[in-house]
Amino acid sequence: MSRYTGPRRRIVRRLDTELPGLTQETPGERAYPPGQHGQNRRRKRASEYAVRLTEKQKLRYNYGLTETQLRNYLTRAARMPGTTGVNLLQLLERRLDNVVFRLGLAPTIPAARQIVRHGHILVDGRRTSMPAYEVRPGQRIEVREKSRSHPLIAEGAAHGPGLTLPTYLERTDDGLGGTCTGLPDRQDIPVQVDERMVVEFYAR
Repeated sequence: MSRYTGPRRRIVRRLDTELPGLTQETPGERAYPPGQHGQNRRRKRASEYAVRLTEKQKLRYNYGLTETQLRNYLTRAARMPGTTGVNLLQLLERRLDNVVFRLGLAPTIPAARQIVRHGHILVDGRRTSMPAYEVRPGQRIEVREKSRSHPLIAEGAAHGPGLTLPTYLERTDDGLGGTCTGLPDRQDIPVQVDERMVVEFYAR
């Protein structure tokens, strides 16, 4: 299954939750499923499978992952010491495209992914164009000198992060970079998700 590139508001309405990494849109007044019959569709009690699927989809769409990528992250998380669900969230939060987004250098993770792919970001002084690069504690993330006038980056630096800056990141005074100071805490996760349900979905 490939990465989703369709209408983002549609996904927010389908999952009935805000996905700040995917879009700044909210369910809004039309907080019912999309489609011709969405408003009049009789709502049935969701099955256990449907509930777990919804939680899994929240992570997949918010972080912009393919099904294979998310499954691979869960496999890694299960091999790490600690709680699998929390390990999974930490791995996703430490992706470079997400860190660029959380520092306020892009309005969404898809926009941050494009910035990274185009080579605008340095990690410890070295240009890194892999959105999935895993940022480690102590590493410094900054915008290349030649890219600091990029309209999207300059706007983000001026306005700051759209979300509260997480505890594991420190932003530079000029807003054009930051430092990873540790591992993400559970309260740093911006999307409302039950990670245990995600683990159970893949364990079925």
